[in-house]
Amino acid sequence: MNINMQYVTDLMIDILAIPSPGGDTYDGIERLRKEFETFGIDVKTTNKGAIIGTVAGEDDEKQVLIAAHVDTLGAIVKEIKPNGRLKLSSIGGIAWGSVEGENVTIKTIDGEKYTGTVLPEKASIHIHSDETTLMVRNEDTMEVRLDEDVRTAEDTEKLGISVGDFVSFDVRTVITDKGYVKSRYLDDKACVAAMFGALKYIKENNLTLKHTTHFFISNYEEMGHGVTAIPEKTAEFLALDIGTVGKGHTSDERCVTIVAKDSRTPYDFAFKKKLVNLAKESGIDYKVDVHYRYGSDASLSMMQGVDTNFACIGPGVDATHHYERTHLDGILNNAKLIVAYLTK
Repeated sequence: MNINMQYVTDLMIDILAIPSPGGDTYDGIERLRKEFETFGIDVKTTNKGAIIGTVAGEDDEKQVLIAAHVDTLGAIVKEIKPNGRLKLSSIGGIAWGSVEGENVTIKTIDGEKYTGTVLPEKASIHIHSDETTLMVRNEDTMEVRLDEDVRTAEDTEKLGISVGDFVSFDVRTVITDKGYVKSRYLDDKACVAAMFGALKYIKENNLTLKHTTHFFISNYEEMGHGVTAIPEKTAEFLALDIGTVGKGHTSDERCVTIVAKDSRTPYDFAFKKKLVNLAKESGIDYKVDVHYRYGSDASLSMMQGVDTNFACIGPGVDATHHYERTHLDGILNNAKLIVAYLTK
């Protein structure tokens, strides 16, 4: 199965560079709308701003849905402090130590953009000594130092920055010569790229899908909304999300993970078995894993009463919700399993 990994890599780098914190995913959504259009796929937009591209298959009565999410972690300006610096409220599950020292962009309601850096209030060890080392990192102790001449809250407000403005973190995407991919927000833009890589392979090889398939780009996964705008005939829901690599887990950066259970629910046995068998038959490197403190668009949707069968797969990712890392092989195996699921 010759997936065009140059296309997948280029698309991934492209969309990683587009800020899309939950609540402000418009630019990312529009970029992917154009990608659907390059394949001649009509796109529908949900009331919440997600998009669905549909491809007809042999069976139109038992349809399937594949979802990957474009929304990422991020923050919102919660307060302009008396010294002109910004106090943030997190979007999604951020560990504040993971963004210490990271550069950010603040987008005002008028579309102006300003840069800054996330720092602890007591950042300098020369000034604060051991307090810098021992200070707890949380929303109350972290702040954004703006790259502007501001000394007071009024100085910052004059720039047009206000409470409620979105803040995105620099992604620092790097692909090493050994094929490792380091970046923020591989969750879930690596899966988005894998999905389109599979779609490109299907289109270019004139493959017929077994079932009419809805390719869903969700935009509030990190907030736990799930996908509820599911077409009526959808019988199966395959979420594309990351496999968590670490102690007590089997996920591997070079493999696709088939999730057996997350913190919300076990996934369906028969659906999981079908994916495992497809991986074996197609020579796809895979792992089965149980995830802790984790939910996917599929499991979150089921918790809201959506009546479809459900499963979740994704490339193994190390240091999830931090400065993440995966391998191109893991993304490739993810794309291969998507193709196998849709065509075999």
